[in-house]
Amino acid sequence: MHNIHSKTLQDLEFPTVLQQLAARCNTELGKELALHIAPIPNREELLVSLGQTSEYLASFSNDNRIPNHGFDQINPELGLLKIENSTLEITGFRKIGSICKTVGIHQKFLKKFKDYYPLLFGKSEALESNFLVPEAIDHVIDKFGEIKDTASDELRSIRVQINEVRGKINQSFGAALGRYQSLDFLDEIRESVVENRRVLAVKAMHRKKVKGTVMGTSKTGSIVYIVPETTLSYARELNNLEFEEKEEIQRILNQLTNQIRPFAGLLKEYQGYLTDIDITAAKAKYANEMNGVLPEFNEHRELNLRDAYHPLLYLSNKRKHQKTWPQTIKLHPENRIIVISGPNAGGKSITLKTIGLLQVMLQSGMLIPVHERSSVCLFDKILTDIGDNQSIENHLSTYSYRLKNMNYFLKKCNHETLFLIDEFGTGSDPELGGALAEAFLEVFYEREAYGVITTHYANLKALANELSYATNANMLFNSKTLEPTFQLVLGEAGSSFTFEVAQKNGIPYSLINKAKKKIERGKVRFDETIAKLQKERSKMVETGTRLQEEETKAREEADRLEQLNSKIKNKLESYQEMYDHNQRMIQLGNKVNTISERYFIDNKKRPLISELLRIVETENSKRKKTSAKKAKEKQEQQKQVAQELEQEIKQVRVEKIVKKKKEIQAEKNKPRPVFKIGDRVRMMDGKAVGSIDTLEKGKAVVNYGMFTTNVSVDQLELVEAKK
Repeated sequence: MHNIHSKTLQDLEFPTVLQQLAARCNTELGKELALHIAPIPNREELLVSLGQTSEYLASFSNDNRIPNHGFDQINPELGLLKIENSTLEITGFRKIGSICKTVGIHQKFLKKFKDYYPLLFGKSEALESNFLVPEAIDHVIDKFGEIKDTASDELRSIRVQINEVRGKINQSFGAALGRYQSLDFLDEIRESVVENRRVLAVKAMHRKKVKGTVMGTSKTGSIVYIVPETTLSYARELNNLEFEEKEEIQRILNQLTNQIRPFAGLLKEYQGYLTDIDITAAKAKYANEMNGVLPEFNEHRELNLRDAYHPLLYLSNKRKHQKTWPQTIKLHPENRIIVISGPNAGGKSITLKTIGLLQVMLQSGMLIPVHERSSVCLFDKILTDIGDNQSIENHLSTYSYRLKNMNYFLKKCNHETLFLIDEFGTGSDPELGGALAEAFLEVFYEREAYGVITTHYANLKALANELSYATNANMLFNSKTLEPTFQLVLGEAGSSFTFEVAQKNGIPYSLINKAKKKIERGKVRFDETIAKLQKERSKMVETGTRLQEEETKAREEADRLEQLNSKIKNKLESYQEMYDHNQRMIQLGNKVNTISERYFIDNKKRPLISELLRIVETENSKRKKTSAKKAKEKQEQQKQVAQELEQEIKQVRVEKIVKKKKEIQAEKNKPRPVFKIGDRVRMMDGKAVGSIDTLEKGKAVVNYGMFTTNVSVDQLELVEAKK
């Protein structure tokens, strides 16, 4: 699916991102493979990779932390397992056992929490579970890396014999030590160890009196180290047993290797799984540091990046405790190409690189630092021409290199392409280079490619204004302080503030004035007009923001008062209900009190019971009436609301139909203006105003000062007739 050239990845500094990602891996194999991450061609595979990273990121903020995945690579051991009759070392077995246990822990954990991590669970579940390998290794090797006595019956028997012989050696050596010590043949240190054997430290003058094998002397020659004769026979027996032990251990390890050999393929899968988890964890850590999220994917070819940050710039500024400015940019079928203009050092190139780098990261399975409500699509190709690409090796100038690059663009560019070009058209004569750049841009536009370019050329700004599915944009610049605000604004071209920036940097005004006289007056006026429009826009944005804040405050205050009024109303209603209830209870109490007095006087139970029953039945009948009345009132109220809503909908529909008919009638009755040469006109829905130079067969040549354009008179509207 994806065909993203390595040059594009270099232009967008993607290798730097991979270096930062590799630094966050725990394993050497993970670090190595992270540096070779590339865009994922298959869409389903890409979505799974992104989903797994998103799940791992979620584990940082809940109580179900994913277990540790660290391991030592087993590539040398896997290589040995392919060789027949080869035997692994103990360290190799321990690494293999550790990998098997780690994978087992992951499978058990992810099965328990598969509702939290469904994609990671699916990845682990695809692996075949294996308990035979770790159990076989644990049966032979203990936690300290030693061969267990229980590894085989033969080994246990040999080690029992070794211990017995060592006991006899110690016993016989102790007897010799005591005897020769009593004879005062030994030095003060009495004994020592030579070649891993206990030896007597005999005084040189008595060496012939002690029977045994001489193992050496001290530096001064005053001490001779001798193995007593009584221990020599036992020592030879011990050597034989130790050789047998070594042989048995080798046989056990060889047997264990053959036992594990059939599982070499599975062990490779286990190592691959843990490496992938290491890279996924590193992606999640990277995303966590830069607030990366998984945006929504759409099928209608829309790239809507809200509050997007350049990852490298964001992390760099974060370390320096500096602010990074986010950008919001939107590409869709009705707005495929954006032409960004404005002064240098205003952030145009960073905006361009932000779009490209985020798209490459996303298509490589990495989360990106954008607003969670951003929406993205995938591109088959991403083409870039960024920076000064002078080729020393091929002896090409910057412009020659860029023309060669544009030729590559023309071959590859289609509706599945995103192209990003910095300083489009520069490197040659401004007028000729601008014309060629305009021709290139028209071809990209006709092929329905998506793209963002930065430029200072007025003809490209004008072209973006004329093309239906392209738009101008500019990086805002504070005209008072001449400082960039790093904010992208769609809808209008930007001024280069060439002379203003020059004046701020200390260039004499007289020299600037002289330069102004050397260029066409129309160009200066055109640039001044753009600059003025930017200033007005900035003021409007400030005013709009202030009004919006005031409106929000007023709305919040109104909501607060409404809530307060509702609370007071509810309290009054509850007080009224309480009062009515209390009055009824008082009346009922009076009635009961009256019949109680009567019973006190005449002591007759029958009238008392009869009266009490009558009172109870009367109260119950009131309750039934009240309940029925409330239900009926609620039903009537719902019916009335439904009728009112239906009436309002009908009224709105009628009003819309009447309004539409009036608009159509007005459009029909509106006379088409008769244009003549010299009339001031503009394109419908356009902003630029020009004058008609020639009229012929329903076509008009409109002069905008710096350029002319040939359009149909049906697309023009009259601004001012020639007097």
